Amino acid sequence: MSTAVNTASDKLGRVFWLLCSMEMWERLAYYGMRVVVPIYIAQADEPGGLHFTQADKGTIYAWWFVFQSILPTFTGGFADRYGYKKTIFWAINLKVLGYILMATQRDFWGFFIGTMILATGTAIFKPGIQGTLAHSLNERNSSKGWGTFYWLVNVGAMLGPPLAGLLRGWSWDWVFYGCAAIVSINYLMLFTYQDPESGYDNTQNALQVFSDTIKNLLDARLLSFLFILSGFWLMMYQLWDLHPNFIVDWIDSSGIISTLPFIPEAWTTATDRGPQMLQENLLNLNAALIVLFVVPLSIVVARIRTLTAMLIGMMVATGGIIVAGVTMSGWVLLAGIALFSLGEMLTGPKKNEYLANIAPEGKKGLYLGYVNVPAGIGGFIGSKMAGHLYGNYGEKAVLAQRYLAEKTDWLKTKGLDAWNGNIADLTSTTGVDRSDAYNTLKAHLNQSGPEVTQLLWDTYQPYTVWYWFAAIGVASVLALLVYNQRAKTWTSPEAQGSTS
Repeated sequence: MSTAVNTASDKLGRVFWLLCSMEMWERLAYYGMRVVVPIYIAQADEPGGLHFTQADKGTIYAWWFVFQSILPTFTGGFADRYGYKKTIFWAINLKVLGYILMATQRDFWGFFIGTMILATGTAIFKPGIQGTLAHSLNERNSSKGWGTFYWLVNVGAMLGPPLAGLLRGWSWDWVFYGCAAIVSINYLMLFTYQDPESGYDNTQNALQVFSDTIKNLLDARLLSFLFILSGFWLMMYQLWDLHPNFIVDWIDSSGIISTLPFIPEAWTTATDRGPQMLQENLLNLNAALIVLFVVPLSIVVARIRTLTAMLIGMMVATGGIIVAGVTMSGWVLLAGIALFSLGEMLTGPKKNEYLANIAPEGKKGLYLGYVNVPAGIGGFIGSKMAGHLYGNYGEKAVLAQRYLAEKTDWLKTKGLDAWNGNIADLTSTTGVDRSDAYNTLKAHLNQSGPEVTQLLWDTYQPYTVWYWFAAIGVASVLALLVYNQRAKTWTSPEAQGSTS
């Protein structure tokens, strides 16, 4: 069957909806896992978790971003050259294998390898889906199409966390096995449409495809755009990657539960600070708001210059990160997530639309592969920053060790050496492991969970780690403002960010 579209039509065809469904299933599995895996990897007192350090988690996430987001820069060109369906098929194979390894490997390197295989599968999956999608859209339905695509992605993202929470209630292994089963649904859907002609030069060999990828990437305007977005996505991804641990450590959501009695019990957990919302269900407000508002918002901003809409979105999202990061209140956290989500809705679909519009004919997959570069660069640097900043200055377990060493008579009464000020030596100095530090401090001070949590918050101000990420967000906004003004002088309407 032909996948050609009538360029005069603004209707979205059957192939478009199939592609959106495939992406939805893949994202349902991925985001369900992604929102809980920070707890599995690094939460100090999580039953059944790996109990890696925040620095270990930062290393895993940093290379996860490299494999998942830098590889599409190159796999996009290969998808154009060798066919979108072939790349999607091999991507599904790798993703299933990655999930299985993450379920079964508990040492650092075994889990790391499983994560990298999953990331590679995602890197191959993205350009295949998005390249095919770009060929099913035209200038009249582009904004609506990308907005709808983003909407269905977030339907999957919204359904994923509650499902992951259910599977996590059985065991952590089931989270990963369940994700492998969900992504396998795409095997069935893959063979229900014909692969479109990309327009790419099919006589090129693999080396020529690689060379073409590098050559196109060296365009000065494209590089500037990608560099600016790198700083923004550095900040953005920490909502999903750092906030899970931050919420479990510091946020008090008991007020939300008491105010909204209809919240399912399965969405809550019992703690020494009273019943709390599971962090994945708090963060799920992000996906829920996007599901509700991204399509109407895309229609509203369709006539706004693409770069202008992105600039507004980046400013709003930066404000959301600040609001969500400087509080212990569950309600204020939700307000920050709501602001962040509005900014994401303005920025996320528009970056795809901008690159799809400026892509030369026959290179849609290649240019939509470039859109992942900012996530790779920003995610790598941001993950390493988060591992260092939160591991040293924000994690409650580490700060409990530090309080024992600095503010109490713990070392003296135990006959231990004085602490040398090196965070890495806290466990050996205090004789208390991260997994026991919080409860040990409570017992030593004879204080309750809320009292000790507030004491550590006031003493060490862990919220200041978010100032670093917000500062990078502000710098990215200022850089895009300059880029936006320069783009108005360029001759190409697409380069200017025009939607016409």
